[in-house]
Amino acid sequence: MTKRLRLKNLDCANCAAELERRLGKVQGVRRARVDFARQSLFLDCESEETFSAALQAVRGFENVQIVEETERGEEKKHVRFEACSIAFAAACLLAGLVLEYAFASARGAAVAMYVLYGAAYLVVGWEILWQTAKNILHGRFLDENFLMTLASIGAIALGQYAEAAEVMVLYSLGELLQSLAVGASRRSIAGLMDLKSETATVLTAQGQKTVPPEEVRAGDVLLVRAGEKIAADGVVVRGSTSLDTKSLTGEALLREVGEGDAVLGGSINAGAVVEVRAEKDYADSTVAKILDLVENSAANKAKSEKFITKFARIYTPVVVALAVCVAFLGPLFTADYAANLGAWVQRALVFLVISCPCALVISVPLSYFSGIGFAAKQGILVKGSTGLDALAAVRVAAFDKTGTLTYGKFTVAAVYGDRERVLSVAAAAERNSSHPLAEAFADLPACAAENAREIAGRGIVCTVGGEEALVGNARLLAEHGVAVRECAGGTLVYVALGGKYLGCVVIEDKCKENAAQAIAALRAQGVQGCYMLTGDNRPRAEAIAQEAGLDGVYADLLPADKLDVAKRLREQGMLMYAGDGINDAPLLMEADVGVSMGGVGSDAAIEASDVVLMTGDLSLLPLARRIARRTRAVVLQNIVFSVAVKVAVMALGLCGLIPLGLAVFADVGVMMLAVLNSFRTRLPLRKV
Repeated sequence: MTKRLRLKNLDCANCAAELERRLGKVQGVRRARVDFARQSLFLDCESEETFSAALQAVRGFENVQIVEETERGEEKKHVRFEACSIAFAAACLLAGLVLEYAFASARGAAVAMYVLYGAAYLVVGWEILWQTAKNILHGRFLDENFLMTLASIGAIALGQYAEAAEVMVLYSLGELLQSLAVGASRRSIAGLMDLKSETATVLTAQGQKTVPPEEVRAGDVLLVRAGEKIAADGVVVRGSTSLDTKSLTGEALLREVGEGDAVLGGSINAGAVVEVRAEKDYADSTVAKILDLVENSAANKAKSEKFITKFARIYTPVVVALAVCVAFLGPLFTADYAANLGAWVQRALVFLVISCPCALVISVPLSYFSGIGFAAKQGILVKGSTGLDALAAVRVAAFDKTGTLTYGKFTVAAVYGDRERVLSVAAAAERNSSHPLAEAFADLPACAAENAREIAGRGIVCTVGGEEALVGNARLLAEHGVAVRECAGGTLVYVALGGKYLGCVVIEDKCKENAAQAIAALRAQGVQGCYMLTGDNRPRAEAIAQEAGLDGVYADLLPADKLDVAKRLREQGMLMYAGDGINDAPLLMEADVGVSMGGVGSDAAIEASDVVLMTGDLSLLPLARRIARRTRAVVLQNIVFSVAVKVAVMALGLCGLIPLGLAVFADVGVMMLAVLNSFRTRLPLRKV
């Protein structure tokens, strides 16, 4: 059984990692994933008993609570209370400092000073002290609460009461700012969660029935009023309207739809009332898949994110051990051990405070989270930070032809012979074909055809006006003794009637207008080679490749051949493959980064890919890579900056040049700067 739960009071990314490890140790829990950014928990348990045991583990972990939905009003009240507490404590600390340095000789000043320092310390520190005590009782020592408690108590033992209060006030301020920053990032993606409609109105024989969207099944007819969201993918069966698809595709323009048009779940009806027949169950619809992708985007963690998690687990015990060595071994190298012990303990406390890994543990996953959220708002779905990292490192790109580089819609480009008669006979025959080429003739006037039979790999044989009609390739006509005239162009459909050759129809699938621009943009971003992999014939493939500006073409390929070519291309560097068909699914999984065309792509292709372009617009591809490269750059900046500053301050602290309060300020400052830098992944970018 699998469950997804909402959490609150999960205030630390390191704590989230620790909770995840604890849940993983509960017998019967197959998988546990704690998402600090979204304050959520995913559990895969063997039984109800295992699930209950996991819930007990969650409830016994610090102040974490399981809630159905955290009320925003309660969150705001909690933030206001914390802010007021910190402001009061800061005022007490400031007043104590004024008394200590300006009125030290005044009668009663010392007592008032101690009272003010004590008030500042306890108002914001009692919760940290209490949490540390609970953690110690549960055998959990080395977390941020423990570090701050140890530092502040050490300062009190040394008589540094002001610095003890500073530790608590500045640390609490940092925690509040961290909470606000993460909350802002969480809300930046909250709009995607609004894709899901609260209810759906199903038309039944007994009348209208309001049901949860999860109960919508394929074949149900839905009534969608103005302002409502369409619950599942379907087809308009009555009425016409305008749809707002911005949340799904990133496109701001309204889309006009009428009877027979396909619509996506999650679209907002911006016009008249329409009836939509669901083509899929809600669970298989586009909106459900988007929500699932976004909710589970944290599951696939990039190497840097995994490294930071492991680093924090090892790093904290190491620095505590080093701090103990500094405190008690450092004085051994001085003339008077007892006289210098206090100074070295002070340096050790500074070392402990600045060693807190919050900046890394928070900013790295937050950067990926923000990047994935920003991409989703542009109509680009990325399945986790691994997809972003791989996309940023791509050096070779390969593309399918039909539906990816081209529109995937066949049209009549030219006719050789009597145009009206050739098209009339061809359209009559193609009405009976299941081949994709038949769509080119769907809207053309046709005469009546009888006794039609389709010959695989050849074409259609039927009767038109009492005479035998042949519509297909040159081989079909040759087998019936009809000579054809060679024609130039794309895909050729030859037509004969009564044993006489009538003419030829050239069928074309046009290259997308922005294909060349998108490929040029990828090349400008450092992609060294762009190739086409297609099962189409070479002349047509080369024509499209030349129009799109590709570096090479691999044509007449079977799916197995495509895999062999992809393996050879990967030898040149990280490979990205973009495709849309069912036969592309194995290749999408084989490539380092699989990109599917969500607007027209098959379900299998979307499931197999790492990145989904919701509109199938190729201009989103270079945009996706720019987002990935920017996110990767921000992650590296945060890692280098955080480590460099902490090492520098640690060194200064060991030399006795940094007071305890300044160490806390430096720790909070590094964390906030790293978090603010991570927000750069949400800044606007142009497409191409």
